[in-house]
Amino acid sequence: LHFQPQLDLASRRIVGTEALLRWEMPGHGMVSPAQFIPVAEETGLIIPIGDWVIDAVCRQLREWLDAGIAPVKVAVNLSPRQFSQNLPRSVMRHLREHGIPPDLLELEITESMLMHNADSVVAMMQEFAGAGIMMSLDDFGTGYSSLSYLKRFPIDTLKIDQSFVRGIPDDTNDTAIAAAIIGMAKALGLRVIAEGVENEAQLAFLESAGCDEIQGYWFSRPIAADTYAQLLRITNGQAT
Repeated sequence: LHFQPQLDLASRRIVGTEALLRWEMPGHGMVSPAQFIPVAEETGLIIPIGDWVIDAVCRQLREWLDAGIAPVKVAVNLSPRQFSQNLPRSVMRHLREHGIPPDLLELEITESMLMHNADSVVAMMQEFAGAGIMMSLDDFGTGYSSLSYLKRFPIDTLKIDQSFVRGIPDDTNDTAIAAAIIGMAKALGLRVIAEGVENEAQLAFLESAGCDEIQGYWFSRPIAADTYAQLLRITNGQAT
């Protein structure tokens, strides 16, 4: 796992991080997730991999807690293949085994996942929310974008897809879409985070538009756990 921090624009503190899967294959170097994740999805291996990721995140959070590091929430992407009646029980088991407070875990789903078995997904998400686990809607604006989902699902955060961030501030369509998503999120009482922020101009626009958090190469690439812990301590003013 590598970790990409999420920066709060008001405080300039790290308030979260996304756990991202990386694979270093002996003799071949790093294999792109764009190559191995679709294969894992197709073969069904994404189910045990996804379970391993949640366990590994909880294990890593336990290490940080034991080391005296004040951790922030860690977001984990869920695959549609992972959604089953056993998922909430499995996630809660990992949290209990490692003694992790539920509010340190955030589960990310995509719009396309909401289109399939919506009623059962709603029930599962409500179970997670009831347990204190945060929920975010990833890649917002790239899928079906049915606004009715934002009323039905217990979502805490909207993530603006990097495809809209990339053209900011020069592309008028991207700026309009990003501003509209931020305005809607605020009206609904949701936090909003922009992915793929790579330069000062993008940052300045998003900050002026009222975006809460940013994630991207401008602040940090995805980094290994030890490097992330060091960055967390330095950025948030924790004692070393």
